[in-house]
Amino acid sequence: MPAANHIKVFSGNSNRPLAEAICKSLSIPLSKAEVKRFSDGETWVEIGENVRGQDVFVIQPTSQPANENLMELLIMIDALKRASAERITAVIPYYGYARQERKVQPRTPITAKLVADLVTATGANRVLACDLHAGQIQGFFNIPVDHLYAAPVLLDYVKTMPTDDMVIVSPDVGGAERARMFASKLHVPLALVDKRRPAPNKAEISNVIGDVSGKVAVVVDDMIDTAGTLCKVVDALIDHGAKEVRAVATHGVLSGPAVQRIKESKLKEMVVTDTIQTRADVAACDKIKVKSVAELLAEAIRRIHNADSVSSLFV
Repeated sequence: MPAANHIKVFSGNSNRPLAEAICKSLSIPLSKAEVKRFSDGETWVEIGENVRGQDVFVIQPTSQPANENLMELLIMIDALKRASAERITAVIPYYGYARQERKVQPRTPITAKLVADLVTATGANRVLACDLHAGQIQGFFNIPVDHLYAAPVLLDYVKTMPTDDMVIVSPDVGGAERARMFASKLHVPLALVDKRRPAPNKAEISNVIGDVSGKVAVVVDDMIDTAGTLCKVVDALIDHGAKEVRAVATHGVLSGPAVQRIKESKLKEMVVTDTIQTRADVAACDKIKVKSVAELLAEAIRRIHNADSVSSLFV
């Protein structure tokens, strides 16, 4: 195991502010690396300091543009491996392609597995991820995976709201376990939205299971992408008598018309984390608040480096 002062944290271009916040929490400088592109679009990386025999962490969410950020991650891992780093941990706060984790119809790929194979083959020794879209993605890797949950960060915020008339809502059956955990921690009831998805980024709401009448409904999800599903869930909850709807989610993908939809919706407020770098249009939206997972990731990095338990963070 590398000595305690042999930890190095590098960052690609995907979310440098998060990497800087993690390093601030760890009380170490962000290590030097130049990541740029040639005129034809090829990615080029140069590690700016010695990493021989050291414990290295690469912070790089594979968010939009997913392919460019994924290539940055892979090339940085390759550069670090060739520079004789003793151990390389790919810190992927947002794991792109996670929604392609199974075959939904014949002759389609399982791209989440492909990405796992690429990260492993490139030379990563372990992976640190946050709120994977599906738990089975951990099994796609043949190296150790530490799976973090942003729930403590989101729960701390939800706890600032009055809980007397609160109900936690899962936007679909797949998120029921996550929502049940929130409801249990807050000692409030749980409701479930019966959702069908006929095509990617399209959803149909058929029913709301549970009593939301006269209550503040808090929708809990792992990610918000185009916000089309969220806005339909909000309308369904209002139609069933909810007096107010809020939402919390780990990953604010917020692609395409998402921000405009949220602005125009009946949603009171939405809270996401900084696993994906906050764009200017997101920061300018009064309905969207961003909470940081930097301290959570920093503590996980510290524990991995010191060979301490990471799971005990969530006990």
